Amino acid sequence: MQAPDDFNPPAGPAVELQPGLRRILAPNPSPMTYRGTNTYLVGTRELAVIDPGPLSNEHLDAILAGLLPGQRISHIIVTHSHLDHSPLAQPLADRTGAPIIAFGGPEAGRSAVMTQMAEGGLVGGGEGIDTSFRPDIELADGALISGDGWQLEVIHTPGHLGNHIALGWGDVCFTGDHVMGWASSLVSPPDGDLTDFMAACHRLHSREWAVFHAGHGAPIADPAARLDWLINHRLTREAQILSALEDHPGTARELAERIYVETPAALLPAAERNVFAHLIDLIGKSQVTSEGKLSADTRFIRQT
Repeated sequence: MQAPDDFNPPAGPAVELQPGLRRILAPNPSPMTYRGTNTYLVGTRELAVIDPGPLSNEHLDAILAGLLPGQRISHIIVTHSHLDHSPLAQPLADRTGAPIIAFGGPEAGRSAVMTQMAEGGLVGGGEGIDTSFRPDIELADGALISGDGWQLEVIHTPGHLGNHIALGWGDVCFTGDHVMGWASSLVSPPDGDLTDFMAACHRLHSREWAVFHAGHGAPIADPAARLDWLINHRLTREAQILSALEDHPGTARELAERIYVETPAALLPAAERNVFAHLIDLIGKSQVTSEGKLSADTRFIRQT
């Protein structure tokens, strides 16, 4: 895995990654977005834009400035509707006439358990949802998006968000926020579902990929190793939670404070949401029970 500090390109310029593929970094660095959102241009004449990014006139201008003579944008594809990935889709569509393509709106692909929790009043935390996002074209898992000299396969990868997709381009995969090289993905109920997340990781692992291009950070040159790390990381976190619950019951916040002892205070809310996601998954595995209605304040008990 490339060291995080090795990836620090300037925002704005289009950088060629391989023939027919360029990346433009959006100017939205943060603890949740790393150096910023990666926007990808696929093709040589009629281009697909993958993840146009946050609502930013500066980034909109950079994408349009990245077009070479004779090129135009024919497709705008959004991996998921978080505020750092999808809001610029409509302004870019207005400027180019290209359709916006995605799995669906903000609640599409949400699992039954998360739908029930959301209907019960649970609100997500962490990364903001682009609640107004509505694609022009909704494509199901396995659909093919074809353009001038290129084809992308839609791979539904829920977990980080229910409507999250990855995109296969030959042996290259655009993984959005599902697999990143600089950090593990946030899974925050009810928007994210860890059971779905792990299933999608195993699904991606069942295929051979040459490289992953993520929504944030550098290209991932060894996709299988990164997926191994991500799966093992989650299994390790699960074991830590079960061990902590052996001592005594606790809420997601209490467990996060016990487990994430070296995490900066500003990132503890995200850690709490990750722990909560694990606890819901463990309830589904009959390894944990809750003392009441599922919420961030519920106390959880390890089953014996």
